[in-house]
Amino acid sequence: MTGNLYIVSAPSGAGKTSLVEALVAADPLVKKSISYTTRSPRSGEQDGLHYHFVDTRTFEHMRAQGELLESAIVHGNQYGTSRPMVESVCAGGYDVLLEIDWQGAAQIRKLKPEAVTIFVLPPSFEALEARLRSRAQDSAEVIARRLAAARGEIAHVPEFEYVIINDDFDRAAQELISVIRAERLRLPRQLARHTDLINRLTGTS
Repeated sequence: MTGNLYIVSAPSGAGKTSLVEALVAADPLVKKSISYTTRSPRSGEQDGLHYHFVDTRTFEHMRAQGELLESAIVHGNQYGTSRPMVESVCAGGYDVLLEIDWQGAAQIRKLKPEAVTIFVLPPSFEALEARLRSRAQDSAEVIARRLAAARGEIAHVPEFEYVIINDDFDRAAQELISVIRAERLRLPRQLARHTDLINRLTGTS
């Protein structure tokens, strides 16, 4: 039995990281993929916990060797997902969640069309700007760049299967958890997980 692959995307400041953390805390069968990035750590970020921070040469070598399931340039920095890690965790029966942008999501859909895609929206553009400014992690220039990119990112919402509007965090977190649990109840997943039980109930065992 292999795990499901989930993708959560959102413009910067929409709250996807906090929602993903709430999901992982609530469901022990979900493992978050730790992305590789060439950007510098922000204050409080730890290598191997928030991201794997690598230099450009290392990142390019990983991509050339086929070690990245997807990669993208976001706000001037490179990000990528480890293919061996995702395949190993899924093979162990755990669901893997990727917190990546729409570019990476598009790449993975081509390779793994069974992946479940979720987009998180802010309740308004004004709320998005307020969140970016309140977290006090980026310069005014970086915030302006993120806001300018947000509309283009949101334009890719129709490419995703599920949309969650993060206007109330607790409700949005429960909606995200509900998506993951509902996907596990789809017939193909239940047939794979409970073959013996279903065969006994139908008298085919």
